[in-house]
Amino acid sequence: MIAVLTVLLALAFPALAHASVALDSAALALAAGISLIALLVLPLWRRPMALLAVGGVLALGLAALAQAEQIRLLLTLPPVVLNALIGLQFARSLRAGRMSLIERAVRALNDGVVRHPDIPAYARRLTLAWALLLFGLALLNAVLALLAEPGGWLASFGIHGVWSLPAAWWSWSANVLNYVVIAVFFLAEYAYRVHRFPEHDYGGLIGFLRRMASLGPQFWRGQG
Repeated sequence: MIAVLTVLLALAFPALAHASVALDSAALALAAGISLIALLVLPLWRRPMALLAVGGVLALGLAALAQAEQIRLLLTLPPVVLNALIGLQFARSLRAGRMSLIERAVRALNDGVVRHPDIPAYARRLTLAWALLLFGLALLNAVLALLAEPGGWLASFGIHGVWSLPAAWWSWSANVLNYVVIAVFFLAEYAYRVHRFPEHDYGGLIGFLRRMASLGPQFWRGQG
């Protein structure tokens, strides 16, 4: 149930954020902010006191932003921060002497072994590609968030200039293009990998996604 709710909230946030810009709706922006807070506090559901404390602080912050009509400033942060943090997870695993994140995933899905000698090198290149892609998306979103008007970082502090861009540009990039680019890259790489390494068969795309999900959050935090 918690997993389903997490997925629904993760889908709701970009949809509401994009709709708030497209329709110029403060109510939808507030709804997007609420969905974001729910996503942040959901992992604390087993710890009621922490849930109330963190949720209360975030709710007060959201209310303050709404009162100051700056709630869209909050909506610009996740597409930058999330892409950068996930990209950092990939990049950190490329340090000398460490196994790449994708090779770790392959081994975790195959009882600690790889079934083709080229997989470690391929996994390292793919890990780098994911890191660069995510950092690139974070940078693009940051630049657009900086220049977006209304609701952008500069505009929120009263700085208006010739370099300002329509907020819709930021929204299409952060709430639509990001997901399209990531999905296309993932599917294209999956199709190539199935052809290149048929030894690693996980029962099709759905089977592969289920196996990846089964690794759990501890693996992705580097504890797997």
